[in-house]
Amino acid sequence: MDDTIAWLRERPYYEGQIVDARTVPGRAATTDDCDLDSRLAGVLAEEGITDLYAHQTAAIDAVRSGDNAVLATETASGKSLAYTVPAFERALDRRATTLYVAPQVALINDQTETLSELAQGLGFASGVSVAQYTGRQSKSEKEAIRERQPTVLLTTPDMLHYGILPHAHRLWDWFFARLETVIVDEVHGYRGIFGSHVSLVMRRLQRIAERFDSDPEWVCCSATIGNPVEHAAAVTGQPADSFALVDEDASASGPRHWLLWNPPEYDGQDGWGSGRRKSSHAETKRLFVDLVERGLQTVVFAGSRQTAERYASDAADELRSRGHHDLADGVGAYQAALTNEKRRDLERRLQSGDLRGVWSTSALELGVDVGGLDAVLIDSYPGTRMRAFQQAGRAGRGTDPALVALIGGEDQLDQYVIRNPETLFEKPAEQAVTNPENDRLLPDHVLAAAGENWLSADDDRHFGDTFPDVVGDLESADKLERRRTDDGVRWTSTGRPHHDMSLRTVDDREVKLVASGDVIARLPFADALRDAHPGAIYHHQGRRYEVTDLDLTTGVAQLDRTWADYYTRVLHEKTITVETDLQERPLPTREDVPVRFASVTMRKQITGYERRDGSSGETLGRRALALPETSLETKALYYTVPDELERALRAGEYGTGDTEEFGGSIHAAEHAMISMFPFEYLCDRGDIGGLSTPLHPHTGEPTIFIYDGYPGGIGLNRAAYNDVGPLLETTLSMLRSCTCASGCPACVQSPHCGNANDPLDKHGAIHLLDGLTEGYTGRQNDC
Repeated sequence: MDDTIAWLRERPYYEGQIVDARTVPGRAATTDDCDLDSRLAGVLAEEGITDLYAHQTAAIDAVRSGDNAVLATETASGKSLAYTVPAFERALDRRATTLYVAPQVALINDQTETLSELAQGLGFASGVSVAQYTGRQSKSEKEAIRERQPTVLLTTPDMLHYGILPHAHRLWDWFFARLETVIVDEVHGYRGIFGSHVSLVMRRLQRIAERFDSDPEWVCCSATIGNPVEHAAAVTGQPADSFALVDEDASASGPRHWLLWNPPEYDGQDGWGSGRRKSSHAETKRLFVDLVERGLQTVVFAGSRQTAERYASDAADELRSRGHHDLADGVGAYQAALTNEKRRDLERRLQSGDLRGVWSTSALELGVDVGGLDAVLIDSYPGTRMRAFQQAGRAGRGTDPALVALIGGEDQLDQYVIRNPETLFEKPAEQAVTNPENDRLLPDHVLAAAGENWLSADDDRHFGDTFPDVVGDLESADKLERRRTDDGVRWTSTGRPHHDMSLRTVDDREVKLVASGDVIARLPFADALRDAHPGAIYHHQGRRYEVTDLDLTTGVAQLDRTWADYYTRVLHEKTITVETDLQERPLPTREDVPVRFASVTMRKQITGYERRDGSSGETLGRRALALPETSLETKALYYTVPDELERALRAGEYGTGDTEEFGGSIHAAEHAMISMFPFEYLCDRGDIGGLSTPLHPHTGEPTIFIYDGYPGGIGLNRAAYNDVGPLLETTLSMLRSCTCASGCPACVQSPHCGNANDPLDKHGAIHLLDGLTEGYTGRQNDC
């Protein structure tokens, strides 16, 4: 790999893009004795598995002893064997059942194939059988699965929610009566609204298991995160002290040669301005073609399906232009929307080496077996260190060396990592956050639980302290019916809401996007106002459309194909009303500055949109819009600006004394804090919103709000409120490390700003945050 890196540096287009190069050393495997059933040991030996890694043995021993377990080791470290052994042992011994839950069907397909091969090796008489139960199967196929009564059942949270739990007593009694193991794979992915929904589904699953006198062990598999036990407990509803943590990876790995690659910066001669950089996609494509041409089997992780599809095609064309038609035929794109057959074909070709390069979405981050690859290219920082290392884990065959290159984009997180490589390699992993107490989601899940098994007063141990109030509200709304029994008061549901609620969203209103008479996409109502307003440019499957009409009464947006060379961005105004202050604590470094956690209502009015040049980003014009106001009841943290800092910002070298300059300082600080949220917690930039104002009616002072972007809140700002110091410190570090003169996309500018990034004062934000941290190891500006 040293030769390859030296060769890349010699390429004619190389302009000093490699800003950091380091090698993460490999390690030898550490194995440990594990006493296995002779039949299972024989089948594993036929697969070439004669020794178990120490972390596999530790997890198996924990489950055998009756503990729950969290296995948090690297990609391709053999986590699946750690739950396969106890699941198969229990099936062999007493036909006990195991439920495996994973977030994506692609992963379920892969695990079904692997586990089925092992079960077949044991023979029919063993009693071990494997089946998947997903929404892609027909009614007759599902009936056949239930009749066969498999001992290992693989499913998604969605199918568990509406296809299994509602029918537990009628169709699945045989399964739950023998349930001894629940496997929650990719548990780190259960965050945000989806994670909050899933955490409530898991509590309903535990209720059903108890109804059948089952007490299963829970095995959670996770990538490396900062709080694996706490998060597994939050998702499953099991006590944190019931989990054994296994996080020492004992599998073998080769050295990984990391490159942090920053695309060249435009010099401003074309109106781009400071901080604008050439496309990370184009840089990644060029690297990809060079590596494939050099003989390295390479995968690119891209941020979207469209990027993966487009640049896989462009890369193949480039290889053909260089005369490598055979290599061009060995380039593909991998993403979740492909058919099962197409995905499996690509996976087999990767394993065999026939596919020399692939552009993929996050779908290949999951535990799908594709063998080891020579190189991984990460097209833009994927938002979290966890995901960066999970993607990098796809590189390497055994103990062979591998190459990993992170190609930076131009936003705050990308450039902060590129400028400060130690934060990627040395900073602790982010924390995962979910919120099973979300008051918008809880009533529907309580209602669903009542339809699965009558509710009783002690169900508050599953659904929390607000359970009695939720039951009272549902009873008053005639959705629950009270019954008196010999065992006390019970509640039963008058209906079943399972099919009326999606685990992947919280907004039940949606808008259909129609082009040439066909529905090409569906958007939640609020997203449609932002992305499908009249005049909006909308991208879908590599095609560009203009929205010609939006009818909110019928929920339909009409689109026409366009070849416009501009994009659109909405402008909006926001207000925040503090409904209830829930908690208050001082900043860790400023006893005189309180930080509050509150229930708030955010109201947003889209006022118009901008047309921006597709190449330079320059504003071409603005148009007004007349759209309805939307509101969001959520959770937020907020703090005020101390008097002496306000005076310094208004009157000192950091300001001119007017409201615009002071507003620019707090606006820039708000942007910067939001941008760095994913550096502390597993979340996307869109999960968080904010508002800053020189005078807020609730506080009577300058105030900065950061809020969860989903109804009821998803736990992010609660977590940040409890430990806000590191977020402020990281934000200040990011601002100081940016070398731009007055603010750029790499520090304070945001593509989501409803005020078109005006006003912003980077240096004022630095002064503000410095004054708040003090060395900690009239106009509203909204985002």
